[in-house]
Amino acid sequence: MTVVRIKNITAGKKYPFVLVAGPCVIEDRSGALHIARTLKEITGRLDIPFIFKASYDKANRTSVQSFRGPGLDQGLEILSEISRELDVAVMSDVHMPHEARAAAEVLDILQIPAFLCRQTDLIVAAAKTNKPLNIKKGQFLAPWDMAHVVEKARSAGNEQIILTERGALFGYNNLVADFRSIPIMQDLGCPVIFDATHSVQLPGGAGKASAGQRQFAPVLAKSAIAAGADGLFLEVHPDPDNALSDGPNSIRLDAIEPLLFLLKTIQEACLGVENDGGSHD
Repeated sequence: MTVVRIKNITAGKKYPFVLVAGPCVIEDRSGALHIARTLKEITGRLDIPFIFKASYDKANRTSVQSFRGPGLDQGLEILSEISRELDVAVMSDVHMPHEARAAAEVLDILQIPAFLCRQTDLIVAAAKTNKPLNIKKGQFLAPWDMAHVVEKARSAGNEQIILTERGALFGYNNLVADFRSIPIMQDLGCPVIFDATHSVQLPGGAGKASAGQRQFAPVLAKSAIAAGADGLFLEVHPDPDNALSDGPNSIRLDAIEPLLFLLKTIQEACLGVENDGGSHD
């Protein structure tokens, strides 16, 4: 497996798992900074590598009236500030090939959204920046189909590729998670992150927006760690019921620390890693 280096983080070492977390979208500067700072403090206490993720533009919302974020320029300014002030790795989505160069000047890792994972021009443009890529598996693809996606990125000379599992379409407005996809995609030579919160999303399930079942996200996260995922992706918000995007599948910020402690304990048990003896209430 190729080890992927993002700022001061290494993905693909298996232990400890890498956490990618943050709000679905940048709602405002102060809110994004608060979430990033809180997550850095928590992951620092638990010794979990942390990448802050928030979208500057949600270009694939259900409704044209849905909030999309501050946009490329303002969003990258906020992410740059978070990176500088907190010294954390930052990630966001790129939706169009022309965005890749500007995004790469700020982001430590570029994310290809699941719905766009077969867009050849986008993947090649992102790969040519030589920044690490996180490519989310489309809800409509089998895990072995990601071999063709990886090949596109590698054809542009980029080997720093992470794949993310985020559930598969199961009928209308529903997703299911197949944990076989983790070792299947790891066999492509890439670290694999499991997106526990998007996997409980109910796409379009609220009419003009997606619904979700956030109560099941911890169950899937625990299962993914036990299945050998190299990292986890969690959408986190201080008040999910009032979040401007993906609130129904986001985890409350004040509930994240005990969950992460449990997940790390599960990984240690599965891998036979000795705990440092620290306590956690």
